[in-house]
Amino acid sequence: MTTEIQRIVFSESMKLADLIDVNFKLLNVLSRMGISLGFGENTIQEVCERQNIDLKSFLLICSVYTYDGYVPSAELLTGADPATIVDYLHNSHSFYMQKEFAGLEVELKAMVEPCDATQKKIVARFFADYKAQVTNHFEYEENVVFPYIRALMAGQRQQGYSIDQFEENHSNIDETLNDLKNIVMKYLPDTCDTILRNQVLYRIYRLGEDLLKHTLIEDNILIPMINKIEE
Repeated sequence: MTTEIQRIVFSESMKLADLIDVNFKLLNVLSRMGISLGFGENTIQEVCERQNIDLKSFLLICSVYTYDGYVPSAELLTGADPATIVDYLHNSHSFYMQKEFAGLEVELKAMVEPCDATQKKIVARFFADYKAQVTNHFEYEENVVFPYIRALMAGQRQQGYSIDQFEENHSNIDETLNDLKNIVMKYLPDTCDTILRNQVLYRIYRLGEDLLKHTLIEDNILIPMINKIEE
């Protein structure tokens, strides 16, 4: 059972430290936006101005990560900056590949050390398949979607492509991760260290939740914003 966070309207006058108290998972958002700890009593607006981050975009991203089912109004989307959203998504890709997947791979290898060769091979295959799916997903965004958006923001419309094509082909990448979670939770022998097993499961759950928020930013913020610009 999860505890629903009481919905608070984030505002520019709110202290950044108070924002983190509302949802500590926003620490990852700060790091991906280049905001270091040690911001003292500064407000969200003061930190965003110092870091040259679009304030309204920052508040939208924080709201998506904090509140289940959050869908911003058309008015809020109009005031945000697509370039800031794209930069955030790009930085998130780097975080997932360099930190999360690297860490998960190390933990998986340590966890399956007592297993037989077949069990090790199964776990390694599911991890490799999932990493390949996510890599393909990210590469499409990095090589096609993001350059298209940046060109559009510069007043250059690419013929033969629109953000609707991204939306239509926006793949769901959580099924294989769910399979990996079930293997770790249900089917590995009890010779696997319980603490290592729990660490792997915690990381899988966190990664799945984070990737879901990542997808919601694309679906509920980025795509509607670009649709409006295309019109």
